[in-house]
Amino acid sequence: MSSLLSSKSSCKTSQGTLGVDIRQAPSTLKLVLFNGTLHYCLMAFSLAIMLSIVYQNQVFYLMGFSKVKPLMGRSWVSANSEAKTYSIESTGVAEDMLPGESWIWEKDTGSCLSRFQSLLYRKISHQKISPYLLNKIRDYEEHHKRCAPYTEMYNRTIKELESGIVSEPTGCHYVVWTALEGLGNRILSMASAFLYAVITDRVFLVEFEADMIDLFCEPFPNTSWLLPADFPLKNQFKLLDQMFPHSYGNMMKTNTIKTMMELSPLSMYLYLAHDADDHDTLFFCQEHQAFLGNIPWLIIKSDQYFTPSLFLIPSFDPKLNKMFPNKEIVFHNLAHYLFQPSNRAWGLITRFYESYLAKADKRVGLQIRIFDRKVSPFHVVMDQILACTIKEKKILAGVNTHELVVPPSINLTTKAVVVTSLYSEYYEHIKNLYWMAPTVNGEVVGVYQPSHEGIQHFGDHMHNMKAWVEMNLLSLCDELITSSWSTFGYVSQGLGGLRPWILVKPENRMTPHPACGRAESMEPCYHSPPSYECRTGPKVNADLGAIVPHVNHCEDFNTGLKLFNKDA
Repeated sequence: MSSLLSSKSSCKTSQGTLGVDIRQAPSTLKLVLFNGTLHYCLMAFSLAIMLSIVYQNQVFYLMGFSKVKPLMGRSWVSANSEAKTYSIESTGVAEDMLPGESWIWEKDTGSCLSRFQSLLYRKISHQKISPYLLNKIRDYEEHHKRCAPYTEMYNRTIKELESGIVSEPTGCHYVVWTALEGLGNRILSMASAFLYAVITDRVFLVEFEADMIDLFCEPFPNTSWLLPADFPLKNQFKLLDQMFPHSYGNMMKTNTIKTMMELSPLSMYLYLAHDADDHDTLFFCQEHQAFLGNIPWLIIKSDQYFTPSLFLIPSFDPKLNKMFPNKEIVFHNLAHYLFQPSNRAWGLITRFYESYLAKADKRVGLQIRIFDRKVSPFHVVMDQILACTIKEKKILAGVNTHELVVPPSINLTTKAVVVTSLYSEYYEHIKNLYWMAPTVNGEVVGVYQPSHEGIQHFGDHMHNMKAWVEMNLLSLCDELITSSWSTFGYVSQGLGGLRPWILVKPENRMTPHPACGRAESMEPCYHSPPSYECRTGPKVNADLGAIVPHVNHCEDFNTGLKLFNKDA
């Protein structure tokens, strides 16, 4: 665009369009040349303006603005419809026009390039955002702006929190998320905590230490989701674990909660991690939600995707069903709203993609997570990967060990495999397999690995940055193979809107048969749900996967819970 727009200024030179110096020409010729030059400049300038308008139209479309001023009476084609057009003569854009995964709100695209550029890298999603969810999010944004850190309302709630005295209700209640475990666990638990905030009309704030800074763009327009460093209770966050005496679960266990109810507490700690006990998970019972709803500040520590249990709370279920008629895209929608890569992360993602993946006809993501190398030794997992990708599912071509060279094919196809693992030996083995022998069908397979850290580094910013980049790279693939139980894989499949092939967890150092199975839902798994069903009173070992049709057990973790598209 810059070269086109510069055409106006280029017409100010003394040179004509034919390279003739008009100052040296006769008067008649000067007039002819001047008129010709002026005509050329006007045409070029007009063309530049028209292209600029069209360009802005396309950017506005990609950005999915809910309100766009009409330009030249044009109509746009929806990404989610079959050759159906929508007029923009009015100031509002039809809901069906919104790209299914687009949550764009800002005009200053420079502060978060991924917010609109990611639409150019992903396949068009046909999973539309429901109008009800869109309205809930827009209402939430206004609520967040009114109650955000350092606003008048926020400052009043902080004074009340410090003094313990409530003067007048502010209408601002909060959920504060604080980190636990690795990045995959953190992203999943943040999405769940945000959803809880939306359906309970609370403001969602996050406590990021140095290892989480600059991974994501700010998700809420013209404000921040970051908890201020001077928050009065922040020094207690690191103490919040299963044994913390002032957590809701432990106060229920010791019966001290009755005294708290009489005092109308201003804050409460909720421990919802993998080792939460039955008292901690009373949080998911309707009668306990009634009490918690009156507490201005709820501080949540979790490493779990506890969203499925929110669908089992009777007062939440109707709202959630309207927000997510398609139960398989809950995390997909939330992740694309909350977790847009920062410009730094987006630069790493796009540079790797353009260098190694962009020219391939098909991209295959392979995510390998080893929880115990003694139980899952290299040769067992490697045999399993090859059995899944080559023998069983035909995702990759086999190799021809009897030929040194195969004749080039006219219909030559290329596949790029991006491997993510803490270890490099899987990448090296697959890369050498396709380097040392040609494929049986002439297919060209390139294998790439962005990083191999060896061990998981907790509290390391660069480690988290690499993990976030790799999750996004996997999400840009056409096919995805993930490891059982891996939150890293759950995030990748949710971002990409993909149903992965899940590698079966090896047992007894043996390669499983079959090696992998297709996920029935792209939703993440809640590994550690409650063990009782609240609707009929506490009932130990109740089957929570049989309460409602759309909450069932996970394919890779049979005691976990997951959202599916299943009718009663």
